[in-house]
Amino acid sequence: MSAHEHCPYQDGRVVIDHAFKADSPARYARLRRLGPIHPAEFHLGLKGWVIVGHDLAREALTHPALLKDATPAAEALAAAGYVLHQPSVGLGAQMMEADPPEHTRLRRLASAAFTPRRTAELAPRIERIAHDLIDAMPPSGELDLVEAFNAPLPATVIAELLGIPPRHHLDFRRWSGQALQVASPEHRPALAALHGLLADLVADKRRRPQDDLLSALVAVRDEEDGRLSEEELVGTAMMLVVAGHESTVNLLGNAVLALLRHPGQLRLLRERPELVPGAVEEFLRYDTSVERSTSRYASEDLELGGVPVPRGSMVVVALGSAGHDAPQPDGDDPAVLDVTRPNARHLAFGHGIHYCLGAPLARLETAIALRTLLSRVPELELAVPPDSLDWIGSGIIRGVLSLPVRYRVG
Repeated sequence: MSAHEHCPYQDGRVVIDHAFKADSPARYARLRRLGPIHPAEFHLGLKGWVIVGHDLAREALTHPALLKDATPAAEALAAAGYVLHQPSVGLGAQMMEADPPEHTRLRRLASAAFTPRRTAELAPRIERIAHDLIDAMPPSGELDLVEAFNAPLPATVIAELLGIPPRHHLDFRRWSGQALQVASPEHRPALAALHGLLADLVADKRRRPQDDLLSALVAVRDEEDGRLSEEELVGTAMMLVVAGHESTVNLLGNAVLALLRHPGQLRLLRERPELVPGAVEEFLRYDTSVERSTSRYASEDLELGGVPVPRGSMVVVALGSAGHDAPQPDGDDPAVLDVTRPNARHLAFGHGIHYCLGAPLARLETAIALRTLLSRVPELELAVPPDSLDWIGSGIIRGVLSLPVRYRVG
């Protein structure tokens, strides 16, 4: 580490706070130079370990002794003032917070409704939404691209997919955005409001089923003799809404920002739209929106990367950092954005049994959104200095709160 770089530790730990998240690529790069795993402090003063190296990240994501069950850590977490597995402060009973065999059961039942066929059939509708959003923009000027395009596109897709009525769309978008900002005062009220909305919709879909994902999940619960409990049903819907669509909102935002900061890459992608699917993998690697995994807990004393990790320790994987440490097939510098990079390697969707169920939909939405934006908006540039952008300050999501741009619709 060069002399001009700040020490990444405060009181012996990496503090992952608002300042860290705003500068996380550079800070994770410094940590990788020091080693693949570091003691860390997260929101609410929670202490644990953060893994920043690619190989150790893959190992940790499938380690049999790193579990979602927080029982070994419950006493330490309670002392920090954090209550576990309480629907008003979390996503409820769902697969991201479960271990086998419960995880296996929940994922199998959700997969039965969230099929590849259903995802592929969404392509024409996603394209229509993208064009409608651009049609709604003034022909030229300045606007916040997050508000005008990046957020409403995936929000509309997941709302229609689940069968959320249009009258609830604005509230749904606001609550889902607030729900993942764990250090904000809006976090708990937003989760509670979203939970209430989805619980009411589940009851309505049971009375009047329709051709949507929420009705399909209700049918799975009812037809399988209650194998998906009511709280698991609402928790699964919460997971799809919050973890699913917010990650795509910010993946799209990070991709557009990366292109605006690399005009040569933007020009290349405009000239060669056939590169977009591969470029999506590069954006997932270069600046992914799910910056860190959800927490895992050591069920026994273990060793990771040569470091002793005591039983009960919380372990988090820095998925974005791993993408900058993964050896790439082309051998090129992983710090460089290259939309022509073949088969970019990353862990943006996780690894192992918790690999993201919605990955195909996220890829599809991002590819369609980028193709449409680049073809319909021939002039697009940042309207503010990059250093002035305000980043999401807490939680596992990385993205800007707004993206002011100057543009012209073609």
